[in-house]
Amino acid sequence: MRSPGRTPPAFYHRPVTLKPNPALVTRDAARRLPRLALLLFCAAYVLPGLFGRDPWRGADLNAFGLMLAIAEGRTSWLAPALGGVPTEAALLPHWIGALAILAGRGWLDPALAARVPFALLLVLTLVAVWYATFHLARSEAAQPLPLAFGGEASPVDYARAIADGALLLVIATLGLLQLGHETTPELAQLAAAACLQWALAAAPHRGWPARAGVLLALPALSACGAPAMALALGAGALVLCWRSRDAGLKSLAPWLALAMLASALLAWPAGSWAWRVAPVIEPALLARLLLWFLWPAWPLAVWTLWRWRQHLAQHHLAIPLLGLGVALLACVAMDGSDRALMLGLPGIAVLAAFALPTLQRGSTAAIDWFSVFFFSSCAVIIWIFYLAMQTGMPARALGTVLRLAPGFQSQQSLPALGLALLATAAWLGLVRWRTGRHREVLWKSVVLPAGGVALCWLLLMTLWLPLLDYGRSNRPLAERLVRHVSRGACIAAPGAPMSLVAALEFHGRRRVDATATAAGGTCPVLLQTQALRGAGVAHGAAVARAHVAAGWREVARERRPTDRNEVVVVYRRAPTVALSPAPPALPR
Repeated sequence: MRSPGRTPPAFYHRPVTLKPNPALVTRDAARRLPRLALLLFCAAYVLPGLFGRDPWRGADLNAFGLMLAIAEGRTSWLAPALGGVPTEAALLPHWIGALAILAGRGWLDPALAARVPFALLLVLTLVAVWYATFHLARSEAAQPLPLAFGGEASPVDYARAIADGALLLVIATLGLLQLGHETTPELAQLAAAACLQWALAAAPHRGWPARAGVLLALPALSACGAPAMALALGAGALVLCWRSRDAGLKSLAPWLALAMLASALLAWPAGSWAWRVAPVIEPALLARLLLWFLWPAWPLAVWTLWRWRQHLAQHHLAIPLLGLGVALLACVAMDGSDRALMLGLPGIAVLAAFALPTLQRGSTAAIDWFSVFFFSSCAVIIWIFYLAMQTGMPARALGTVLRLAPGFQSQQSLPALGLALLATAAWLGLVRWRTGRHREVLWKSVVLPAGGVALCWLLLMTLWLPLLDYGRSNRPLAERLVRHVSRGACIAAPGAPMSLVAALEFHGRRRVDATATAAGGTCPVLLQTQALRGAGVAHGAAVARAHVAAGWREVARERRPTDRNEVVVVYRRAPTVALSPAPPALPR
């Protein structure tokens, strides 16, 4: 019996108005994942791709090229431009990269220096998801039902186990795999969204830290290029606060309003306001994006919404639903943007984690066997192609590599090979542990998906890194182009893609003028990107995208070894015929 006058812990208070939830968890099932194993999961996910690779063309190279231009003083900090062409880039994430490049000048490669703070932002995202889930799982409405004969999990142990599952689900989500390892503003937006979710979840338990988190997260999200999403999340959070009966969350409302005002005011000087709404994407394309980008979190999240359907207004479901809903709306409004959808990953990971206490044995077995088959097959394919690149056998795999990446020469790195062997051995050990006899734990069904994603990413960033750099980096193209440009000379490239400009300035160390009037300047070399005429053109027949002014002579055509769609034409100024001097006058 309870002693008179003694107040039971708050976690054991259950208002009679709450409907019974579907979670039944024993003390053994709420064991947490060993901290060393959790740290190894995170390290295997965050560190590969951080070292020894080039910025890949596209958003990654574009953002890095702008950061490098800011750090080297070739453009303004307040109005950054690349190749002289103004951009609408958000200032804060590019400042972060530029400051990191300046800090590592002289002892750290600029690409690695710019990548380090964004890797830390990925770590911050993982930490914020874990703590947000921990606080939400500690709420009374999220706690499992007590067992008839005792032995139920303690509130803290249950919350830790659910938080471990949410962290593993973030790692297992396919959509974050590449986008989470780039130096782009969207990764900073993701960290800000995850921190906002943590602040809302921690408000009932951490008063002032939660308020500080709101004041930092929303303006940071706005300054990183997503002011509309910041205002939408802030407005949704205000509604949750006003409807909440929790004093801690309700007291967060004025701080949210202040953060929204700061976000709106900060967006103008930060250059974040831009009209990105596009025609609505076709339903089939949107469904395809959602299916693969949010896998394997979305089936578990759907199951959570069904099993917890009578509790959707409770904080542990309403808060992650807010983040996921805003991201889905932004994705649809922006013509199926995967980078907008990425901001919903913290929310869907938390939702999916609350499905873990309600999964049946058959569902967990299906997830396990699919993960073992799929990721083991991917690992075997990666190893087969690696052996083909190193030994020439099997010949069919080597022929595929040479057809897709003509001119590629394989490289061998013993440290990379050692890491790949250790990762493969760890995967085999994880599969053996999961298929063996052990006590049931909540996070068991997401260990193999997270481990499989980490394994394949590590194998790609070790065994296939030279091949991926050769195919996805603009270094080979830049090295071919600068052979036609003397050192110290500038390049005129009007209308050139940002990735080409960034590659020429970083890999080629040449100054590029990409403005519309560059052809009339003083640069001795002109570059023009032209589209190849049709598919399968072998010898580079091309259609010019822009008219070349008189006075230029074509000297070469270069293209990336793996690109069959575009060719870069190199022009030099045609020599002008000088007028002969008049002969001297005869003597009289």
